[in-house]
Amino acid sequence: MARIHPEGWRHLPTDGARGRELATLALLAEHLPDDFNVYHDLHWTRAEGQHAVFGEIAFVVLGPAGRILLIEQQSGFLDETTAGLLRPGKRRNHDIRLDLARTADALRARLRPLLDGTEPQLDSLLYCPDYTVRQPGTAGLDPARIVDASRRAQLVPIVRELCGREAGSPAAPPSRHTVLHRFFADLLELVPDVQALAGQAVALTTRLSGGLAEWARRFRIEPHRLRVVATAGSGKTQLALAAFSDAIAAGRRPLYVCYNRPLADHFARIVPPGGEVATYHQLCDRRLRAAGQPPDFSAPDRFRRMEAAFAALLDSGVDDPAWRFDELIVDEGQDFVEDWRDNLLKLLQSGGRAWWLEDPLQNLYGRASVALPGWAGLSATTNYRTPADVIELLNACLPLPEPITAGSPVADSDPEVLNWADENELMEATKRAITRAIGLGFRRDMIAIISYRGRESSRFTPLTHLGPHRLRAFRGRYDLFGEAEYSEGDLLIDSVYRFKGQSAPCVIFTEIDFDTLDELATRKLFVGATRATMKVIFVASTRTAPLLQPLT
Repeated sequence: MARIHPEGWRHLPTDGARGRELATLALLAEHLPDDFNVYHDLHWTRAEGQHAVFGEIAFVVLGPAGRILLIEQQSGFLDETTAGLLRPGKRRNHDIRLDLARTADALRARLRPLLDGTEPQLDSLLYCPDYTVRQPGTAGLDPARIVDASRRAQLVPIVRELCGREAGSPAAPPSRHTVLHRFFADLLELVPDVQALAGQAVALTTRLSGGLAEWARRFRIEPHRLRVVATAGSGKTQLALAAFSDAIAAGRRPLYVCYNRPLADHFARIVPPGGEVATYHQLCDRRLRAAGQPPDFSAPDRFRRMEAAFAALLDSGVDDPAWRFDELIVDEGQDFVEDWRDNLLKLLQSGGRAWWLEDPLQNLYGRASVALPGWAGLSATTNYRTPADVIELLNACLPLPEPITAGSPVADSDPEVLNWADENELMEATKRAITRAIGLGFRRDMIAIISYRGRESSRFTPLTHLGPHRLRAFRGRYDLFGEAEYSEGDLLIDSVYRFKGQSAPCVIFTEIDFDTLDELATRKLFVGATRATMKVIFVASTRTAPLLQPLT
């Protein structure tokens, strides 16, 4: 079986033209020998005078003798004209022959310096599996280099002939083959449309992790009390959203409560109107204000006072129908305590439904597990959000209670570790990580810088810029409408504590520093790494980096 680059292609959507190309990729993977390499979806840019020349090709096959075959696939119909084959509806400057010639010339120009001036052995092929070329001689291409519908079954033998080696001839020198492989791998790594891939990953992750929301809602329990213990990226937020929306649609009033303010703010933006969304302390504040008992936030122990006042109000026998709910959804249950559990259940109407969603590996505050006697239980250990190779390496590196199953469509993200010895090196290493992420094609709004330390102790908290990059950081206060205030900036930076429950395509997990990989360090590393949907770059101290070497 041929080696396909990048991996993870079997998880991509198979509809439309993309589906036809993936079918071809599967054919090449299955029927070419294992000393062939196939690269798909290659895009590049090169300077030519004062202009930029863009190129793309569906497949590049690298044979064992170092021969290169460019395969351009055109699904659907073609136009045959006196000028040659044209893509339908694109008659101007979209002559297939010229496109292939430009692509081949551009690659030769890029490859010659890498091969010390040696001319690369490069050939081209047009594959049009849905169309039979009526006049191959006037198509503008060598008829032997056209595989149309009439020769579709011969594609693999033709590919083997064009980029394989003749009987008895030696294989390409390993150094030449390595240079060619690195060149095409770099094209894949540095220039693909990461933004489009991120959209595909999000759509696929949503579809896959939506399974938890689908079958968890099929449970029939009386009374409905369901505890869901599920790992990061398994679909807990989708389940919470589905349960909240179901309640609204059925005329019930839901209450969603979590611990983390950014998660509550995010959830409030995506749910339909008609229910209540709050952190536990926001809920205390709102209920007390509704009862004419606004909390005193100037007190040093204001949160404990507020919790006690909220509990006393609930025990007073004063009932306000506006603060009674038909559906209770507790998210981040690992961060709650048993008194909070009791107070929340007091807000539930008789016959109301309750959900408790938690992940013990995201317990960053070291709180004891809340007992829920008599509740039904459900567990899910598949992470659909984080790249599969990151999950695989976390399983190898961290002392997790049980292995996490990887379910992400992204399988070859290549997690990286950068080192630092002091504060200056920390800043420089983080800047290098940003440059690396941007070089990989991530826009700034797709990157999240997450600190291993809390906001109060992070070295990044006082900063407004990091090199040329403006930082978008939480200012520690909220506006009159209750919205968090952030500084003006292009790159989001936050602590692992605040970013828990959120995600980003590219995560730069910085300021990592600890002596021992204890329980808290394990949880913080797990939480930070599992925020990423496509790429993780760890920025760790020199004393900590050796503990992360399985991640490199």
